[in-house]
Amino acid sequence: MGRVRNALFRPWTAGVLVVAVAVAGFGLYWFQPWKLWQDETVQEALPEAAATVPTPSAGAPSGAATAPPPAGPTTLASGRLISHEHATSGTVKFVRLADGSHVVRLEGLDTSNGPDLRVWLTDAPVKEGRAGWHVFDDGRYVSLGRLKGNKGSQNYAVPEDVDPSHYTSVSIWCDRFDVSFGAAELIRA
Repeated sequence: MGRVRNALFRPWTAGVLVVAVAVAGFGLYWFQPWKLWQDETVQEALPEAAATVPTPSAGAPSGAATAPPPAGPTTLASGRLISHEHATSGTVKFVRLADGSHVVRLEGLDTSNGPDLRVWLTDAPVKEGRAGWHVFDDGRYVSLGRLKGNKGSQNYAVPEDVDPSHYTSVSIWCDRFDVSFGAAELIRA
């Protein structure tokens, strides 16, 4: 028994044990395997313009006609999500709001959770199967932010300086492993 105890406490054994614990800790941080069993559901309504009551300008007669309120949200393009690295379903809409801003809306999203998931607006073609897993960072793309939840309906604001005509697809992108979980081609309305 004494020889076994001495073998366990040799300096190289302690070093190997420290390295093994460090590698295991880093692996858990990097892959975050527990996320595969954790779902995050987010249900957001489509943003609408704030209702404004027009006021007549000074000197205008009290019964004068006022400008009509702005039109509601308009879907400019849409598409259905296909699976890539993980099973993914739902629809994507590119929407112009009444104030002229744009959002990408995910509806009925259902995908796996994972580390560092983002919503990307891209110019890449959507390809079926493994051929489509890695194409979205090859060309032009804009990250619209972290995926809010792996299930549900959610909105992602498009920066004002983004020209919608340059982008043809949306990807649920895992930034940590440079792979698409799923994507949709945007078909103009």
